[in-house]
Amino acid sequence: QVQLVESGGGLVQAGGSLRLSCAASGRTFSSVAMGWFRQAPGKEREFVAAISRNGGIYYADAVKGRFTISRDNAKNTVYLQMGNLKPEDTAVYYCTAETSQVLQRILTAPSYWGQGTQVTVSS
Repeated sequence: QVQLVESGGGLVQAGGSLRLSCAASGRTFSSVAMGWFRQAPGKEREFVAAISRNGGIYYADAVKGRFTISRDNAKNTVYLQMGNLKPEDTAVYYCTAETSQVLQRILTAPSYWGQGTQVTVSS
């Protein structure tokens, strides 16, 4: 089991920045792939970014060049630095984790999810 707790959401103006954090517990953090999904009102959840156990990094096209995912294994924490935010980035952001060695799982159907944190970008 992996427990995930997100923080750092809030209200920001378009063009601004926010950093989301996610603290993980329950498994050896360095052995877990971590990621972020988001869900906007009336839309399905979508992949945002992921970082594998070995440091491989993946982004959705919509956020590439604006968002940066990173992890601190000493702090059992994954971060999502979001820049040049747009109103269409408004969503609940979910931290995710995957303990299997199947890379595709963290990109499409991670096993563990946090409760989510709201990010609202005003125009």
